[in-house]
Amino acid sequence: MADFTPVCTTEFVAFQEIYLQLRNRNCELLGLSVDSLPAHIAWIRNIEEKQGVKIEFPVIADLSKEVAQKYGMIHPGESITETNRAVFVIDDKQVIRALIYYPLTTSRSMEEILRLVEAIQTTDQHQVATPANWKQGEKVVVPPPASQQSAEERVKDESLEVTDWYLSKKDL
Repeated sequence: MADFTPVCTTEFVAFQEIYLQLRNRNCELLGLSVDSLPAHIAWIRNIEEKQGVKIEFPVIADLSKEVAQKYGMIHPGESITETNRAVFVIDDKQVIRALIYYPLTTSRSMEEILRLVEAIQTTDQHQVATPANWKQGEKVVVPPPASQQSAEERVKDESLEVTDWYLSKKDL
């Protein structure tokens, strides 16, 4: 991310729009840019003045690019002055649970970021998985059976939507 760039500016506004939704899901949002703290202050003030949006989440100044390099955010052949657009979902045990890189020309999807966080939290809470294009409130995937006997029991389980012994869904 770089200050005073068009795509990053639209993303900052969009991140602010979902900031409270993330907080309500017990998530912290941090921005990181390889620009200086004074540049961050000027950019955030500019966003508030020109876009009417007050940025409430913290932004890390990584002028040395140390953090960006450690997290693999500077890709060879892309840019030496900007980080790639990246999203890291890090859990409360400091484990990276999801990582998405976007090219410099493509902005991040706030809808997908929210969906990803919801999916991780749902699967952790209920020991299930999520199918393709899953959204909150839709059926989840039940882990596959671990034995022949449980596979036979699975296909008879009327509480599940059974496609086959290895693929079953349920409502939460």
